[in-house]
Amino acid sequence: MTHQTETPRSIPSNEAQGKVSKQPWASLTVDEVLKRLETDANDGLTSDQVRQRSRRYGANTLQTSDGPTWPQVLARQFFDALILILLIAAGISLAIGEWTDAVTILAIVLLNGLLGFFQEWKAERALADLRNLLQPTCQVVRDGEEQTIEASGLVPGDLVRIVTGSRIPADVRLTRTLNLAIDESALTGESVSSPKRADAVPPETPLAERASMVWMGTAATAGRGDGVVVNIGAETEFGRIAALTESIDRDTTPLQRKLGRLGKQLGIIAILVSLSVGVAGYWAGQQPPMEMFLTAISLAVAVVPEGLPAVVTLTLALGVREMVRRKALLRRLRAAEGLGAATVVCTDKTGTLTQNEMTVRQIWLSAGAVDVTGVGYDPAGHFESGGQRVDYRDRGDLLLLLEAGLHCNHAALVHDAAGWHGRGEPTEGALVVGAYKAWLEPPASVAPVAEFSFSSDRKRMTVVEHARDGLLAYVKGAPEIILERCVQIRDGDQTRPMEEADERRARQAFSQMAAQGLRTLAIAQRPLSRDQSLDEDQVEQQLELLGIVGMMDPPRVSVPQAIQVAGQAGIRVLMITGDSAVTATAIARQIGLRVDRAITGQELNALSDDELARSVRERVLFARTTPEHKLRIVTALQSQGEIVGMTGDGVNDAPALKKADIGIAMGKRGTDVAKGVSDIVLTDDNFSSIVGAIEEGRRQYDNIQKFVRYLLSSNTGEVVAIFCNILIGGPLIFLPVQILWMNLVTDGMTAVALGLEPAEKSVMQRPPRRPSEPVLDARGFAMILALGSYIGLASLWLFHDYLSSGDPVKVAAAQTAAFTCIVLIEKANVLNFRSLRSPLHHVGFFSNPWVLAALALTISLQVAAVYVPVLQNALRTVPLDAETWGRMVVLVLPVFVIPELCKWLWSLFRHVPDASTADQHSSIAVTESVSS
Repeated sequence: MTHQTETPRSIPSNEAQGKVSKQPWASLTVDEVLKRLETDANDGLTSDQVRQRSRRYGANTLQTSDGPTWPQVLARQFFDALILILLIAAGISLAIGEWTDAVTILAIVLLNGLLGFFQEWKAERALADLRNLLQPTCQVVRDGEEQTIEASGLVPGDLVRIVTGSRIPADVRLTRTLNLAIDESALTGESVSSPKRADAVPPETPLAERASMVWMGTAATAGRGDGVVVNIGAETEFGRIAALTESIDRDTTPLQRKLGRLGKQLGIIAILVSLSVGVAGYWAGQQPPMEMFLTAISLAVAVVPEGLPAVVTLTLALGVREMVRRKALLRRLRAAEGLGAATVVCTDKTGTLTQNEMTVRQIWLSAGAVDVTGVGYDPAGHFESGGQRVDYRDRGDLLLLLEAGLHCNHAALVHDAAGWHGRGEPTEGALVVGAYKAWLEPPASVAPVAEFSFSSDRKRMTVVEHARDGLLAYVKGAPEIILERCVQIRDGDQTRPMEEADERRARQAFSQMAAQGLRTLAIAQRPLSRDQSLDEDQVEQQLELLGIVGMMDPPRVSVPQAIQVAGQAGIRVLMITGDSAVTATAIARQIGLRVDRAITGQELNALSDDELARSVRERVLFARTTPEHKLRIVTALQSQGEIVGMTGDGVNDAPALKKADIGIAMGKRGTDVAKGVSDIVLTDDNFSSIVGAIEEGRRQYDNIQKFVRYLLSSNTGEVVAIFCNILIGGPLIFLPVQILWMNLVTDGMTAVALGLEPAEKSVMQRPPRRPSEPVLDARGFAMILALGSYIGLASLWLFHDYLSSGDPVKVAAAQTAAFTCIVLIEKANVLNFRSLRSPLHHVGFFSNPWVLAALALTISLQVAAVYVPVLQNALRTVPLDAETWGRMVVLVLPVFVIPELCKWLWSLFRHVPDASTADQHSSIAVTESVSS
């Protein structure tokens, strides 16, 4: 899709209101722009024009849609299938006078709702940061006078002054420039500042190459210029992206969808089972109508694991602390689980895979090439040749080149408590860092004798300064331009005439650098006499070539390892960048990202949706992309069932961050816009932190699977006991308040502890689970049914064994015995789910002390429920004798011993690797999974 947003808006006297021209402002000449906007290139607008246009166009602010109010955020916490069932159960309990049951249910619902509310409300408030990128003030010319005004007061046609360091307050068509360069990385993803000029460009020019335009939210890194405001507020490129971001609906995570389906299924089962049993029991005349109705309610409550929503929320909330330790801040609780399910991670290049700090990597000298170590703006590093360290003091040619780069320069290096930072144009900053590595001092801040600024037409820059014997011109620029003007070359400590072979070697050197994704600059000099004419065409002739510098925005040191681990985990990394295809491909090779070809934004425009869907399955990267391109790529991946994580730090990444299943923003370099729409913020901007977050997400999902199976097996036992008891015509075996105690208090605590189970060592050596994989598969259902049947039948047997004497007084004792027995069996059952396949001794009995503490606490609570008067009254229990406790212990043992024996036999005969040996088999498993 082609950019059509940067178009001339109508002006009242020229065009009808609302009519929009389709010709981009960048393609109009300066005179055409001034005429269309009825403004003056020197005096700007008049005060009357400003007032009229302020009324017509409004303020230069972003009109973002209002987010939800806090009551809305709170209300949506309760629109969940399981929560609605609980509310219905509470209502029925109130209707029949069961106040204890109703209060218990409502307390759990309220706790779950408040946990979700506080997390999501904090996330919604972050969206207000969209307005923070607007510069509060700017310099304009009105009525022929330069003024400082609030940026919100700008109108189309205003004449804006731009100097180094200015934040661009609106979309501006340039009218004059002098060495102007703009950092557009937050908008386009381009890592190097873009040179600007006032000349018109062709209408089809991509956004990143419209040199006659500067955009709201970007910043001037060098030079100065004047321009006319053409778009403000929501009509700007930044405003368009903000609106695009606001219009995207956020999809639910895989776990939310799966638990939602499970909740609906359990709700339907609960209603059907309770209705059928209640009606059957009533028509059979086995129980009085009110007692049968109470039994049906008990059965419905038993089917639904009331503690599941609260346990899921608490487990994910506790995982937030672990994520913080791994340098990842979760803005939404369920984001970690979603990241653990990711099959594709789409990543920006600049500032995410790379340092976003230009660095000199290679220097070609006639006497021999030199490599430069170190990355970023930190001047730590040295020089090497052929793998051997070079003493820069013995290389006069190297020092001469570095000194020339330091003089022909407007950048500076700053050190503060946060580290080293470059100030000015990034490529010039890289030259300063290179000189610092040779301990060269920056020149005194004396105005040069003359300066010929860089422009896209000249492709070179010259600074003329006083020297010992006259004047000295320092020149840097594109190698192909500089070489044409050189007649001499520095060869070691000597200067000699430049021959054809020298030029051929120099051209081969910078061609090889460019093929590696390096940006190249040739550096030259020329001694001048004091009386020589300082005309640029005369000065920039007969130069002495000092050498060629190759620089790049280097990859982060930890990224290659992170890419490798992601590959082992079956996760594909897809680079989507606004930078050039050559640079992106070079970075991909350096970090170990296997890429067969690069697809540019223009090529992507020509692809149909089906062709794009086929392309994203190949080993490709995308370069020169726009926000629409990123959205389209993410959508194409999601349409194929992929779970997509998207990383980014700029304004241009925001729509794709929001559309992706998991948006991951950079915390240090990330814009407020990117952070505002993301699910996860990396506090160290390190791509490798994503791998740690994925591991944590997988651990959380594994543990959620474990306690879901545990809770459902326990609830199945309750259903079996109640259902079979009705079939044989027994009295009520469990009271509703006892069922809630089991499900919410005792089961809830152990389920939360189960959620703290440490990750298995093989968690990152297996492929992502299939997106369509349910929380419960056939094996899980079989395990739930087998364990649930034993739990229910064992407690039912104990209940009826108490009743066999025929003494009505023993009904309360039988209910207490069955109630306590099923709690004890469920506590033993939790040990079965610490690992779904390996025996407990392979996992380590003491590896999760929280489970052991929860078991001790819940068993103690159950003992208190039997003997403490307050709890006896609330739960309607009576004391039990020692013989009953002994019989219950006998019934508890099989539920743990038999499954452990089965796991041991399974691992023995099936050679299933346990957690301690998984690492030995992981490489084979990963190879097989990736191949399949």
